[in-house]
Amino acid sequence: MADGSLNRYFALVAGVALLRVVELRLSRRHQVRLLARGGKKVAEPLYPLMIALHTGLFVASALEAWLCERLFVPVLGLPMLGLLGLCLAGRIWVWRSLGEQWNVQVVVSTQPVVDWGPYRYVRHPNYSIVIVEMFALPLVHSAYLTALVFSLLNAAVLWQRIRCEEAALWARPEYVTKMGMKPRFLPVPSRGR
Repeated sequence: MADGSLNRYFALVAGVALLRVVELRLSRRHQVRLLARGGKKVAEPLYPLMIALHTGLFVASALEAWLCERLFVPVLGLPMLGLLGLCLAGRIWVWRSLGEQWNVQVVVSTQPVVDWGPYRYVRHPNYSIVIVEMFALPLVHSAYLTALVFSLLNAAVLWQRIRCEEAALWARPEYVTKMGMKPRFLPVPSRGR
């Protein structure tokens, strides 16, 4: 790949991976504060698998692009870069909305339920972002096998994760009141009567 697109792609993958490391550190800090204020951490048997899946995405994306000599195809890669940019903006919106309640693990907080920002429209905007990132990052450099396999694996893990999280959240009457009628991932336009 004499054009250098592969090196730029490696830098992109490394940058996204570094962002995940920063997120983990921020999450740990938030978790300590939430638990000190009476929050409860929910057991998540699949959490280590989720971490392995995200780590594997970075490795597999880079390896497929390199070993299979995938090309950067602008008609595919540029829109995927755009999606990743929108995902980053969405993450920042989620972080700002949740503040110290933002966490990568399931912790039921004693703080008020957040129903502003993207949570005004859906219950799980962060998961929507993760779903898009899982296929967009590999497709930036045409790593379509990684996009397919990791999106399917992510769907299986996320399905279990959301069941675990919602079981804990539905136990809070405030959550039921504020979030009960909202869709999980995508805002649905209301139908006029």
